[in-house]
Amino acid sequence: MSRKNIDVVFQNEDFMVVNKPAGLNFHSEADATNTTQAGLVVLVKQQQSVAELYPVHRLDKMTSGLVIFALNKISAQAFQVLFEQHQIQKYYLAISDKKPKKKQGWIIGDMLSARRGSWKLAKSQNNPAKTQFISALIEPKKRLYLVKPITGKTHQIRVALKSIGAPILGDVRYAEANAAKQLDRGYLHAFAIQFTLYQQTYQFVQSLTQAGEGGKEFLNSNCEAIVQTWQQPWTCF
Repeated sequence: MSRKNIDVVFQNEDFMVVNKPAGLNFHSEADATNTTQAGLVVLVKQQQSVAELYPVHRLDKMTSGLVIFALNKISAQAFQVLFEQHQIQKYYLAISDKKPKKKQGWIIGDMLSARRGSWKLAKSQNNPAKTQFISALIEPKKRLYLVKPITGKTHQIRVALKSIGAPILGDVRYAEANAAKQLDRGYLHAFAIQFTLYQQTYQFVQSLTQAGEGGKEFLNSNCEAIVQTWQQPWTCF
């Protein structure tokens, strides 16, 4: 599958921020014909002709949006500390067509391994995933979520929203698989990120009009109007 150039949102001597398309694997993988398909890391490294590229976090294949890459070991270590200390604030947009058990608040619980690489949320809180969210109605039976994960567990947002009865639209793992496969993408987008590195504060917000391949539900006019009110998501919580 051919890929368009990866959009570079920002770059300096320490790091770059790119916009990952939906449906692109983070790392290279073999397809059904055993042909290796280049992942985001390889594509960015080739496109930008950088000698070294250090992933400091990642996005699931279905998820579009903002990804940070460090450009040297010192910055990579600095980002690692920021993530460990929860000093990088990330904000995601998601759509569900199911009625949630609650429309805003916290989702907290231990993440337990389930079947075939999936996860589930438990009521226990020994080492819990913590997720904060608000939501707004796009149209009847369709709701937009602004989600702020406090921890960084695998599939955290996808599992959290499923746990309140609102699996993400198009998520073939956690929503109804056959229905999800009929959609143009999974509706989870890494919308914004905020952090301070070397005494300088950075804020990035990635428009939904550049949310990757597909995404017609994100481009619904009602959805876009809601997103306009969330353009500074760090003020929403």
